[in-house]
Amino acid sequence: MSGRAGDEAAERAKSRRRLLTLAEFVAIAGLIVASLTLYFNWSQRRSDAADKRAAASAQRHERGRLDLTATVEGDGRRLALRDPNHDLQEVTITFPLKFGVGRQAPMGDPVIEAEPIAGPILALTDGQADTREGRLPALITTRYWDGDTARTVTGLYDVIWSTHGRLLRGRTLRLEGLRLRDRNGTVTKLNAAWAARRT
Repeated sequence: MSGRAGDEAAERAKSRRRLLTLAEFVAIAGLIVASLTLYFNWSQRRSDAADKRAAASAQRHERGRLDLTATVEGDGRRLALRDPNHDLQEVTITFPLKFGVGRQAPMGDPVIEAEPIAGPILALTDGQADTREGRLPALITTRYWDGDTARTVTGLYDVIWSTHGRLLRGRTLRLEGLRLRDRNGTVTKLNAAWAARRT
């Protein structure tokens, strides 16, 4: 009996050791799962925060970006410049050096006037068809407010024009619109655009 009882006691002790080992394994597995869950939750929160920061930055950039539009006024005698999201404080329009027209800096409303550029364009197109269309590259430097921040940007644009014959007085120039070419305009790019159109 004592031998059998000893065997049973040894078997119970061995079984207990196995149960303890299994319990330890379950505890360790639970700890690993909890750690992984905690890490994934932290990683997800960090990723969400980074996404929110990126979205806010993109929204600020989009809000701060200047988007000039031009409205034809006075039967094509001028283009009124506006931006739907900003008040324009000051505008300077620079034409290609070889075009021979000085820069425009309107003191009142920001506009591009046809009168200063009409003579050179009509001279360049003299002897051709009365009705023509074309583009004149121009740098437009704009100062505006983005919230409490003053910004100045220079873009390269095409001033779109057309010429039309008149019954008694030759031809006339009409401004038709404005098209963005490059948000980062420079004098070098302006003169290169003019040279490319002249060749």
